[in-house]
Amino acid sequence: MDRKRVGILIFPDVEVLDFCGPYEVFSVTRLNEEKRREEPSPFEVLLIAENKDPVVATGGLRVLPDVTLENCPTLDILVVPGGWGTRKEINNETLLSWIAERGGHVETLTSVCTGSMLLGRAGLLDGRRATTHWRSLDWMRESFPAVTVEDQYHVVEDGNIITSAGISAGIDMALHVVTRYYGDSVARATARNMEYSFSENNARRI
Repeated sequence: MDRKRVGILIFPDVEVLDFCGPYEVFSVTRLNEEKRREEPSPFEVLLIAENKDPVVATGGLRVLPDVTLENCPTLDILVVPGGWGTRKEINNETLLSWIAERGGHVETLTSVCTGSMLLGRAGLLDGRRATTHWRSLDWMRESFPAVTVEDQYHVVEDGNIITSAGISAGIDMALHVVTRYYGDSVARATARNMEYSFSENNARRI
C-alpha cells in the first residue's frame, strides 16, 4: 500500500480536539472495512513539534511528538491546528518559516480553528477563501485583507488548501481529506466507525 504521510503540527496550548480529531480520522480510515483489524490505515500519521520535548496542550494534556521541525520527513498532507497557543506562535518566525516552506510543497494543506491564522501569517492564504473559529473571524479579516473569510461553512476547500472552523470542525475537515483521496464511501465508512455524523452540506469547494 502506498500510504499518504500526514503531519499534524502541535505546540504549547494547542487545542486538544483540533489535533486529536484529525488524528483519529486518519488513523482509523480503512480501504476495506471487512479487514479493519488486519490492514492498516492508508494514512501514516506523525505529530510534529518544534523540539522533542513533551507538548502541553489545552487542559494540561501532555503529548510526545514523533518528529521535530528539523527531522520531519517529506509530507503529503499537513494539518495545522489552532487553540489559544496560536496567539504566541503567530510571532514564532521559526515555526512560520517552516509552515511556509512545507505548506508550499505538500499535496494538501489544512488547518483547524485558528490554525488558519498561522497559515495566513505564513503567506499561504493570500487570494484564497478560508475560515476559522467563529470567535476569530473578525480577527482573521482584519489581519489578512487579501483573504476572503467565509463565515457560513464548517469546511472551506480552495484548491489544495482546506481550512475549517473551530475544534470539532477538524473532524469534518479530515473526513473531507479522506474523500479527496479515497472517495465518499471510504469517508462515510470511517465516520460510521467513529459513530460520527458526517455531512458535506456544510462545506464549500472552490
